[in-house]
Amino acid sequence: MRVVAGEAKGRRLVSPPASITRSATERIRESVFAILEPRLEGAAVLDLFAGAGTLGIEALSRGAARATFVERSGPALAAIRTNLRATGYADRARVVRASVLTFLGRDDQSGPYDIVFCDPPFPDEAAMTRTLGHTGLRSSLSPDGIVVARSLRKHRPVLPEGARAERIKEIGEETVMFLRYDPPRDRT
Repeated sequence: MRVVAGEAKGRRLVSPPASITRSATERIRESVFAILEPRLEGAAVLDLFAGAGTLGIEALSRGAARATFVERSGPALAAIRTNLRATGYADRARVVRASVLTFLGRDDQSGPYDIVFCDPPFPDEAAMTRTLGHTGLRSSLSPDGIVVARSLRKHRPVLPEGARAERIKEIGEETVMFLRYDPPRDRT
């Protein structure tokens, strides 16, 4: 695995055992980042279910200002930290050991985020559905923020109320959805 483009292009990345994570292939990252490219410069990125951190690191390499990586697996966290040191992005990154739902429920998320990657292990449809519907996800987004959700084509998640697919990209057996959320409703 390597960084596809940007200032760290070609830099090799380590990954934890395949049984723990499922990293985005170069083909998927090329497709996703071709779409995201205009939004990356100076962006704040949140990489949920971060695995080895490939999506967040790719975003940093292509101009994102900062990234927060959320992962609960010890071996995956070690891989993220190794990859951040190898690419020189440790000073622009925050690595959080937590379940995604616990993190989204916290007040110290360090948002708002311009781009959120939601890439749970396949085929955990329940994790995707719970994450996309979590009020903490919606409130963590900047006003123009976007959520990039990756799933198996045959397990495409049902979108929660207030979310809409701005774009859907099918790559092999996978689907990548670029989602926008309505702003949170005022509870007054």
